[in-house]
Amino acid sequence: QVQLVESGGGLVQAGGSLRLSCADSGSIFSIAAMAWYRQAPGKQREFVAYITSGGNPNYADSVKARFTISRDNAKNTVYLQINSLKPEDTTVYYCAANQYGRSWYEYLNNRMDYWGKGTLVTVSS
Repeated sequence: QVQLVESGGGLVQAGGSLRLSCADSGSIFSIAAMAWYRQAPGKQREFVAYITSGGNPNYADSVKARFTISRDNAKNTVYLQINSLKPEDTTVYYCAANQYGRSWYEYLNNRMDYWGKGTLVTVSS
């Protein structure tokens, strides 16, 4: 059974950086596309980025300049580096995984097979 566990969230000052991690139980990591989403209270879950099994990253336009997604297949872990944090980045960040390919539209519409429980990032001004 796939289990995705996020970590690395916390309280940080605006302008700072964080690296979020998502560890997978290992059953599908080597063949899955991995993604990050975020969801603020009262808002819809928002696509942030995904990375293919081959390591090709793709980003939402709103985060492209400051966010970097990467993966370490040997550690079954995907990362999200967030730089120049802004108060509006305050939200819960979720890791997600797909065993098979998805279209860009499906990523934008949260069509993922597996989800983690999230990690909270709070950015103070």
